[in-house]
Amino acid sequence: MNKDILYKAIDAALKAGVEILSIYNDPKADFQIERKSDQSPLTIADKKAHAVIVSHLSSFQIPILSEEGKAIPFVKRENWDQFWVVDPLDGTKEFIKKNGEFTVNIALLQNNVPTLGVVYIPVQKVLYFASSELGAYKYVNISNLEGLSNLDLLISNATKLPVARKNRDEYVIVASRSHLSEETQAYIGELEKQHNHIQLVSAGSSIKICWVAEGIADVYPRFAPTMEWDTAAGHAIILAAGKQIVKALTPNEALEYNKEDLLNPWFIVK
Repeated sequence: MNKDILYKAIDAALKAGVEILSIYNDPKADFQIERKSDQSPLTIADKKAHAVIVSHLSSFQIPILSEEGKAIPFVKRENWDQFWVVDPLDGTKEFIKKNGEFTVNIALLQNNVPTLGVVYIPVQKVLYFASSELGAYKYVNISNLEGLSNLDLLISNATKLPVARKNRDEYVIVASRSHLSEETQAYIGELEKQHNHIQLVSAGSSIKICWVAEGIADVYPRFAPTMEWDTAAGHAIILAAGKQIVKALTPNEALEYNKEDLLNPWFIVK
């Protein structure tokens, strides 16, 4: 893995975050909310973040599969051996609610496996990044790469994941704030039978995957629809932290990418 690629992806995520916050924090801003064919919301911030990321990543001449890009037919992408998967603003519902729980997601896949991931939380100024070769890291209070001229400097000032959690008796489950389905509740009920102390926390977007990678949470069950761009970046971070995302109904199988249908099956992060 070329360190320049990860560094450039981080820069793209941070700059997309700046673009998003310029709209989010403007009291006069019109989010220009539209509805896509699946009735999920789309705002001007999604579009502007997409443009920033594409402009930064296009120099690598690697195909980009983005939620806000044009649909790419399976026959065109099925033989890709390397490609970007991008969600310029993951958690648009949380963005509209103004609760801060949204992220910028950028992943690089090799042979359909997430090998590099960047997840940035603009409101919190928290950055998660990882590669299969270097491991997974968290950097707090960052909004740009000023004073961090290369990846080695960034890593030297970051915290490696997972972080050991001392004196924590609770088994922590993180669940979606907007998609707590009956099946998720049933799964949580089964865990309550296995563990003496259960703590349930909620969050939006790919923050949940990063919390498991970090060790803040033990498991994240997802029994509701997601797309490949919702999980790819977090999946790279989870793998680099020594953890996994498996299919809920076939737990010996990892999530797959670059499928003809980009919809994910139900999954569990642990």
